[in-house]
Amino acid sequence: MNILSIQSSVAYGHVGNSAAVFPLQRLGFDVWPVITVHFSNHTGYGAWRGPVLPADAIRDVISGIDERGVFPTCDAVLSGYMGDPSLGEAIFDAANRIKAANAKALYCCDPVMGDVGRGFFVRPGIPEFMRDRTVPYADMITPNQFELEYLTGHTVMTMGDALGAVDAARAMGPRIVLLTSLVRQDSADDQRIEMLAVDDEGAWLVGTPHLPLSVNGAGDATAALFLGHYLKSGSIATALSKVASSIFAVLEETHRTGSREIRLVASQDVLADPPDRFPVERIR
Repeated sequence: MNILSIQSSVAYGHVGNSAAVFPLQRLGFDVWPVITVHFSNHTGYGAWRGPVLPADAIRDVISGIDERGVFPTCDAVLSGYMGDPSLGEAIFDAANRIKAANAKALYCCDPVMGDVGRGFFVRPGIPEFMRDRTVPYADMITPNQFELEYLTGHTVMTMGDALGAVDAARAMGPRIVLLTSLVRQDSADDQRIEMLAVDDEGAWLVGTPHLPLSVNGAGDATAALFLGHYLKSGSIATALSKVASSIFAVLEETHRTGSREIRLVASQDVLADPPDRFPVERIR
């Protein structure tokens, strides 16, 4: 199976394609990475070097892939951080061309905009573009709690709030929504962080211990793994269970070593074959 992944890239560390490609390859996917920026390291360090690629350059790369005649074999398009709305248009164009060649192909958007405690960290205009253009176009989205609240205008404090917000997001267009970080007041365990996945068939919840660390790239890897496991299984419940086990193992190893970068290579075996470590609960 093949995935076209249009995201940022860093030489040192793991964000964007540098966090998404390796986990998908460990699952057995051929990944066609198209990079939108090539930085020395992620911007969380406060200083970095490297170029931002213009949208025309990205279109050229995508056209070159198309010229190989392989778009009918592409199963999904994955996108993450968008530095400019013009890049979003290039991604839409790629997804349109792939869907024209393969009607079963999916577009999965990780609507990277901000996070709780940090607020927005993208350029002005990007949040509105995500809400008004990208989310309605996508088949699958993987927002965190902050992003889901912005996209839908719903404040999430309880499980009922979360389900209402996800339903509002699905009403905007995407069939599948993965809420990647749910912290709610009505949880029985305040040391737990949850993920919620919803599609036409129902809603599933999984929880893992909330580790005391803050790293970049975990959301990028989560989106990639959820998409990959869904493509392989056709089940969001299965995908949710497997991504929870994989990502927690990565974060557990990251916390154990005190690393500032998620420990993907050290966790590669569990990426390829995640155990059934955390039970998934059907809640609707």
